[in-house]
Amino acid sequence: MKIGDVAKLAGVTPRTIRYYEEIGLLPAPDSREPGAHRTYSQQDVDRLIDLIRLKNLLGVSLDGLKGLVEAEDNRAAMRREWHDGVEDPVRRREILESLDDHARRQLDLVRARRDEIAALEAELSERRARIRRRLRELENEPAEA
Repeated sequence: MKIGDVAKLAGVTPRTIRYYEEIGLLPAPDSREPGAHRTYSQQDVDRLIDLIRLKNLLGVSLDGLKGLVEAEDNRAAMRREWHDGVEDPVRRREILESLDDHARRQLDLVRARRDEIAALEAELSERRARIRRRLRELENEPAEA
C-alpha cells in the first residue's frame, strides 16, 4: 500500500507516518529507489493503528509511546524465545519475571489513566450538579417586571 492509503486507513496524515518512522515507532519502509513511493504491508498498517489507539486511549506522549513499543517488542522477543524452548531454568525465570514486570507496568499505566478519568468524571458531575441546582433556584425566583 502507498502512504496515502495507509494514512486514510489509520486516520492520520502521511506526515505523521513519516514522523513515526523517523523517531522509530514504525520501521522504515524496505529499501527503495530514490523518489520511489513508500510501500507498506498490512502488518505496518495494523501496527500504526495500534500505535494511534494506544496514544489516544492512554494519553501518552510520543516518548511514552516509544517506550511502550520498545517494551512490547522486547516482550514479543521473549515470547518467541520461550516458545522456541528454553531449557535453562534460570533463563526461564528471567523471561517470566520480565514478562510479569512488563504486564505490571502496562497495568500501572492503564490504572493511572483510569484514575485520571474517574477524577475528571467526578469533577464534571459535581460541576453539573451545581449548575442544575442554580437552574432550580432560578425557576423558584419570582420573575422581575
